[in-house]
Parts: sequence; structure tokens; C-alpha cells
Amino acid sequence: MSSTEALSLPRVPGRMLVIGAGAVGLELGSVWSRLGAEVTVVEIVDRILPGMDRGMATQLQRALERQGLAFRLETEARSAARAERGVRVTLASKGGTADVEVDVVLVAVGRRPYSDGLGVRELGLAVDERGRLAVNERFETSVPGVFAIGDVIAGPMLAHKASEEGVIAVECMAGQPAHVNYDAIPNIVYTWPELASVGLSEEEAAARGLAVAIGTFPFVANGRARCMNETDGGVKVLADARTDRIVGLHILGPRASDLIAEAALAMEFDASAEDVARSVHAHPTLPEAVKEAALAVGKRAIHI
Repeated sequence: MSSTEALSLPRVPGRMLVIGAGAVGLELGSVWSRLGAEVTVVEIVDRILPGMDRGMATQLQRALERQGLAFRLETEARSAARAERGVRVTLASKGGTADVEVDVVLVAVGRRPYSDGLGVRELGLAVDERGRLAVNERFETSVPGVFAIGDVIAGPMLAHKASEEGVIAVECMAGQPAHVNYDAIPNIVYTWPELASVGLSEEEAAARGLAVAIGTFPFVANGRARCMNETDGGVKVLADARTDRIVGLHILGPRASDLIAEAALAMEFDASAEDVARSVHAHPTLPEAVKEAALAVGKRAIHI
């Protein structure tokens, strides 16, 4: 590499402030932390990853703190201005306001549908209170023959959700019966360890008045994870207390983004915790932790 090429590479900031402890803020913040930046994450609510399972999110926060990230929860970024050597940000919390100076501020809050240039107004397409296009069960908008999918309609703004909607929308156009099971769409936070979930969190189950039986299993008791020296986190299974049907499954740990596929398939087929617990899982593998967590729903975990 020439000296000119080296000078053109982006500089790792000494101090970075990330506003927003959602998936994007944590993913990018953890990357810059691993590159050597001193990263502080600010979040206006009292937890990271609002909307995901609180217990698993808390475990992820502790893992990220061990890696060097700092968190300031229940804190609002009021303003920012250029300073002599970076940016001065005014933060407000229950303890009052304070100014902090950092090299770089990353704003990672708020998502909105990207509908500019799509002819929404020109066509007279109906939108909801958040500016998303209103569609029926066939993904058809208020104008017959005009369909919409992805971030411009309701639902999680995830690439795999949009891709599946695209397939289903075309099948509907062709007159085929089709639907998307939104309860079985995985959600993944690509930090390390990764956090992946599908279905309901404990908080969502409680809000729906759904009684659940919970089984957990830590990766520290999984042989493959121990061999990999990746023992942070574990698996949590939520099953309907009456039917044993899996209604939520959460994984914090190595390759969680891959492991969650088994959970999504189980939920798509309305599998019970017993179904997963009775399925043979190869040894030594990380998916054994999913089986053990399913066994733990009935208090029958073997290796802990």
C-alpha cells in the first residue's frame, strides 16, 4: 500500500457518540469499538433494543459493556454543534444536562418509509398515519392494480420481510392464494454475540394476556460453544402454557443469525416445544442449545 493510499483510508475516531440503541446503532457502534474507537451509546428509554425481549437485550448490553462500549440510558441528545476538535453534544437525563465532546456523532434513530419519487400523490394512493402505503391482504393499494411491499408498508423494515412480500405479491397478482406469516419473521441484531429472535417476547406475551412456559439454556453449557470459546448468552423458548406451541424463541450467542432458522421453521409449522425437544440434534453443535431450551420448557434439560 502506498503512502497516498494509506492517507486516503478513513480514520478511526478516538471518541464516538452513537445516538440510538436500536439494531443499527449497536451494530455500527460495536464495529467501531472493535476498530479501536471509544464508543458511548445514548438511548432515550431505559433499555437497549426496545421491542426485543428485555432479558436477552440486557444480556447483550452486558456483553457489549465487557467489550468496552458504554451506555447512557434514559438520556436524550438535545443538541449538537461543531467544536474545535469535533462535536459538542448536550445530553439531558434525570440527573440534569451535560455537554460532552466527541470526534464523531452517529445518529441511528428513526426510520421512515422511502416513498419519494414513487408517484404516491400523483396516483392518489392512501397512506396511514405514519406515511406508509395502505394495502390489503393481497398487498394491493387503494388504487386497483398497484401493489406495494417492503419499507413503504406496515411491518418491520427488514430485507427478508420485503423479499418474501415480493414473492407473495406476485403470486397474488397471478390469482394464487398466498400470505405472509408475520409471527414467524426472524429479527437479527448483527453484533457479536448476535441476538436473533422470532415470535413474541416475554413482554409481548404478557401484553396479550398469554400465559407462557419458558425454557432457557446457556451456551456456557454447550460443548461446541465452549470449544469455540464463545459462551456468552443462551437460548430462550416461550411456549403457550396451555398448548405447548412455541410462540417465541430468542437466541443470544455465536451464529444466532443462523440458528434462528430452526425456530422460524418450527413456528411456521406450529411446532410445540416437545416437537423440538424430541428432534435429534447432532453433537457437538450449537443447535443442541435450542433442543435443550425446548427441553427446559418442561424442566427436562439434560446438560445443566
